Amino acid sequence: MQNEPSLEQIDDYSGHESKEKKNTVRLVVLLCIVVGALYGFAKYNFNSVDDYIGTKQDPGLNTSKSF
Repeated sequence: MQNEPSLEQIDDYSGHESKEKKNTVRLVVLLCIVVGALYGFAKYNFNSVDDYIGTKQDPGLNTSKSF
């Protein structure tokens, strides 16, 4: 157990992160936001599902209230 560093010896402990690590985290977060926005845009614009299951001659849906 003597070979393990204490928390104070770790570079990232207590706000002592390097500028490179901060920039990497910011880049990853930004990349995730951009990918999510592109996915949402594509899903919203290219989701063209036609829910109508009938035709004009045979509508396929019974909209009357009588059973």
